[in-house]
Amino acid sequence: MKRAERLNIIKDIVTNNKIATQEELQNLLAKEGVTVTQATLSRDIRKLNIIKKRDKGESFYSLLTSGNEKIHSDLHLYFYNFVLSATSVGALVVIRTKLGEADILANALDEERENRKDILGTLAGADTLLVICASEKDATVLTAEIKYILLG
Repeated sequence: MKRAERLNIIKDIVTNNKIATQEELQNLLAKEGVTVTQATLSRDIRKLNIIKKRDKGESFYSLLTSGNEKIHSDLHLYFYNFVLSATSVGALVVIRTKLGEADILANALDEERENRKDILGTLAGADTLLVICASEKDATVLTAEIKYILLG
């Protein structure tokens, strides 16, 4: 089976079911005749921008989506879906999210560090994320980038 076909099946399963674990997703894929390793499934989940959403004490996989034409990258998609506000202070950016979403955004930013030399690291709480930037200018630019996406 080609990767594109597998990705479409994964999208359909995640869209139509409340999947709590990768193992559960792997079992549903097997019922569809798709055998996949956990490592491949993890890569597919990242490729499809599938995230774990939390709702009423439950967590389940969901497709990260946007109807915003300003979204040009996966990181912008995360900003659009998770950021409530962003403020820069010196070389730091303080980002507010909904409860339980700061760590999701922190992971997305940490994955981008190789491509973005302006971001040195992150520290996440439950609804607040601290982004450590390389300079005060970098923090100001990151904050402006986030605000631009939010004004969608």
